[in-house]
Formats: sequence, structure tokens, C-alpha cells
Amino acid sequence: MLKRTLFVTLALLAALAVEAQTPTKDWARFNRYEEANKQLTTAPDVVFMGNSITANWAKFRPEFFADNNFAGRGISGQTSSQMLVRFRADVIDLHPKKVVILAGTNDIALNNGPITLPHILDNIASMCELAAYNNIEVVLCSVLPCKAYKWRPEVTPAPIIKELNALIAAYAAEKGYPYVDYHSAMTNEEGGLPVELSPDGCHPNVEGYLIMERLLLEVLK
Repeated sequence: MLKRTLFVTLALLAALAVEAQTPTKDWARFNRYEEANKQLTTAPDVVFMGNSITANWAKFRPEFFADNNFAGRGISGQTSSQMLVRFRADVIDLHPKKVVILAGTNDIALNNGPITLPHILDNIASMCELAAYNNIEVVLCSVLPCKAYKWRPEVTPAPIIKELNALIAAYAAEKGYPYVDYHSAMTNEEGGLPVELSPDGCHPNVEGYLIMERLLLEVLK
């Protein structure tokens, strides 16, 4: 009886080990835009790579994207590491003229665990290098202001965002990439988005996106 129990226990442990090694999650979310990418009949002029702020932009202002031949490729909650992994599928393979990169706030929110600001910049720089190698012009953006993450209350993001933006701006200047400073135009005295531009202090509403569109189009055109 003891041998049988031991055998069953070992078999269960082996099964659990196999299950633990079997991937069950599309970590980079390749599936999110796979069908949309296949259905494109013409190359977009600009692809927007980002997180929920970019995803909501295309959702709240679809006419901005349609009228300008833009493609939104934002995924809620994503960090710069995840964006880098799917950059080929969701940007390079679409053959745009330009890419607008807005990344970093979810890294600061620890969505995939701790990461230093230099490593966040490394991920952004790697996306830029991939774009440049494939003759895609790069436009870098500041991280938007945010006073507090409701899903991560232990983090105080406002000063960290300013520090990351300084790194991004310096990198853009060094490489000669256009830099769109949303942060300076949209922040309040607490380092977050004002109530008239955001329902939660982090994510823009339509009025917030109109400001972003004005600033971005000045650079794109």
C-alpha cells in the first residue's frame, strides 16, 4: 500500500511539473492584433505602439486614426518589455513610415515586477533601433503624468515618471528623434492628470486625447 501511495504521489508531482512547464499564456499578446494585421490591405503611415493609453486613444478617437491612416497597436497593462517582444509583429511587419512609441508607465507600476529606469530606456532604445534598421522613422513620447496607480497604491509614480521622461528626452536628443512632451502640457501641480482631462488621474479622456493629437500632429506634419 505504501509503495502504491508513493507511486501515485510521484506521478502527481511529475504531472504537475509538466503542467508548470507548459506555457498557457500569450505573455506578449501576439494574438491581440494578429487578425487585424492580416486584414490590412495598405501599409499605415504611422503605427502607435503602447499600452492602455494608446489602446484607448484608438477606441475613443477612431476617426483620428482612420482619417490619417494611422494604426493603433496599444495593449492595456503592457510594459516596455512586452512591447519590445511584439514590435516586429505589430510594427515592422506592417511597413509603416513612422512609429510613435509611448511606453514606461506600466513598468513604473511594476506590472511585470521590478525594473530599473535604465532598463526601461534600454527596451525603448531597442525598439528604436529595430525601427531605424527597417527604415521606419521614430517618434518618442513622454510618459503621461500620473499621481497614483489605483491598482498599485504602494507606488508613488509622479517623480519617477519625471525622471524617466528626462532619460527618454535625453536619448531622443542624442539620436535626433522627435520627442513629444505630453507631460509638460497636461500635468497638474500634483504630478497627475487634471480631472478635466482624466477620470482617474492617469488615463486621458477625449479632451486629453485632443491635446495629445495637437502636440503629436505638430511633430508628424
